[in-house]
Amino acid sequence: MADLVLNTEEKTTIGSRSSRRLRRDGKVPGVLYGLGQDPEIFSVDYGDLRGALTTDAGLNALIQLSVNGTNQLSILKSLQRHPVKDEVIHVDFVRVDPNQELAVEVPIVLEGVAKKVTDQNGMVDQTMFSLSVLSLPDSIPNELTADVSELEINDAIRVSDVVLPEGVRTEVDPEEAIAVGTVTRSTMESMAAEEASEVEGDEEMEGETSEETDEASTEDSE
Repeated sequence: MADLVLNTEEKTTIGSRSSRRLRRDGKVPGVLYGLGQDPEIFSVDYGDLRGALTTDAGLNALIQLSVNGTNQLSILKSLQRHPVKDEVIHVDFVRVDPNQELAVEVPIVLEGVAKKVTDQNGMVDQTMFSLSVLSLPDSIPNELTADVSELEINDAIRVSDVVLPEGVRTEVDPEEAIAVGTVTRSTMESMAAEEASEVEGDEEMEGETSEETDEASTEDSE
C-alpha cells in the first residue's frame, strides 16, 4: 500500500532545548500516535521529510514510518512551522488502519477555460482550494478537479459539481461554492463610467427638448 519508507531516529529527550539542538543539526522532532497505541517520539532528517511530502500525493502521502526499528503505516496529521522563518519545527504523524476511513483535505484544481466569463472581461475567483473527504487509505486521490468551462458571470461551481472517485465521499455542504465568475474592478469602473455618461447624455437631451418646447410656446403666444 505504501512503498515510501521514512527512516527516523529515536528521540530520547524532550523539551525546547533538545528540539532546538535537533533543528540546528538539520533534523525535525516529531511524534507518532493513534490506533490506541502509545505515542512514540522521534526525529527525522529535514531533507528526507521534505522528499516524502513532495510526491504527487503531497501531504496525504501514505508513509511507512520507521520508528524504533518498526515500519508503521502512517500519514501526516499536522505540521508546525516557525512563525518568522517558515521552517518546519515539528511534525505529527498518525497511524493508519488500511481498513478504516481517513478524513483528509484534498487539493482542488480548476480545469477548462471559462469563456463566458472572460468574454465579458470577468475573472474566475476560486474560493475553495481543498475539499475535506472521507476515504480508505488506498483510495485517497492526489487531487480533485472542477470544470469551469460553463461558468458564467455571477454563477458558481459548487461542491456538488465535483465528481468524486469511487470510494471517496464528502460531508461538506454540496451547495458550497468552489469558484465564482466575477466582474473585475476595472470592468465595473468602466461600466459605471459608461452608465454615468449615458445618464449625462440623457439629461442634456432632456434639457435641449425642454428649451425647444419653451421656444415653441413663446412663438405660439406671439
